[in-house]
Amino acid sequence: MSALICGSMAYDTIMVFHDKFKHHILSEKIHMLNVSFLVPVMRREYGGCAGNIAYNLKLLNEEPLIMATVGHDFEPYAQWLNHHKISLQFIRTLDNQYTGQAYITTDEDGNQITAFHPGAMNFSHLNSVSTAKNDIRIGIVSPDGKEGMELHAKEFAELEIPFIFDPGQGMPMFNGTELLTLIEQATWLTLNDYEAELMQERTGLTLAQLAEKVEALIITKGGDGSTIYTIGKEIHIPAASVVNLADPTGCGDAYRAGLLYGLLNKFDWEITGRIASLMGAIKIEHHGTQNHWFNLEKFKQRYLESFGNSF
Repeated sequence: MSALICGSMAYDTIMVFHDKFKHHILSEKIHMLNVSFLVPVMRREYGGCAGNIAYNLKLLNEEPLIMATVGHDFEPYAQWLNHHKISLQFIRTLDNQYTGQAYITTDEDGNQITAFHPGAMNFSHLNSVSTAKNDIRIGIVSPDGKEGMELHAKEFAELEIPFIFDPGQGMPMFNGTELLTLIEQATWLTLNDYEAELMQERTGLTLAQLAEKVEALIITKGGDGSTIYTIGKEIHIPAASVVNLADPTGCGDAYRAGLLYGLLNKFDWEITGRIASLMGAIKIEHHGTQNHWFNLEKFKQRYLESFGNSF
C-alpha cells in the first residue's frame, strides 16, 4: 500500500531569462505592467505537481498512485510514466481537452513567473478517492482543479485516510473560509514561506493557530531549510548541501515526496524533514522536474554525508 497523489499533470515549458526580473519591473509602474523577457534557453519537460511528486516518490522505492485528469495529448507522458513503472490506473483521459500546460520563466535569482493553462485539470472532480481506497495508506491533495481539491479532501476525511493538504499555486482559488475547511479536514499542512504569509492573510490565523488544526504544519524556506510545527514544538530542518543550483522548478514537489516517504515509513519529523530537504537539494541540481535519478542506496549515502547520521 502506498500514497494516493491527487493533483495536476502538465507539460512544462521552461524558459531561462539571463538577467533579474527586478531590473526590468518598475514597482511604481506595476499597475501598467508591459514587459518582455528574452529567453534564449527553453525546454519542454514532463511536470505537474502529481507527476513530479510521484516520480520522486518512485525514486525512493515506493509505489505512488496518481489521481489526475489529462487530455488527448497525454500519450508521450504516459509512455514516460510506463518507462519508470509508475501506475496509470487512476489517471483519467478526456479526449476533448489538453493536458495542463505550464509556461515558466526563471531569472538568475531563481524567481519565477508562470502562466498555466489547466485544461483537463479543471475536471479533476470526475475522479473519486473511493475508487483507490483499498490500495492506499495516506494521500496528498496538491494543486488541481478547485472542485477536485475540495472533493478529494472531503473524501479522504470521510474515509479516515490521513492526507497532506498542499495548496501551493492553487491557493488563490480559495477564500479564507474555504481554506479553513480544507485545513480542518487535513492531517498535515505544507506551505512555502510565501504561501504561509498568504495563508495567514486569507484565514486571519497565525502560524501557531494554523498548526493547532493539524498534526503538523511544514513550512519550507528555500536555502534557509524548513520549519515543522508539531505538538507545540518548532523543529528546524537544515537545508541539505547543494553541489550546483541548476533549476528550482519542482523542488517543492520533491520535498513533498520526501514527506510522504517519511510518513509512509513512520520516521520521526527530524528524519522525515531531512529526507524531504535532501530530495529538494537533489532536484535543484538538475534542470527540469523529472530528470534527476538515484537509487535508495545512493540516497542514504548522501543523507549520511549531508546530516552526519543515517536512517
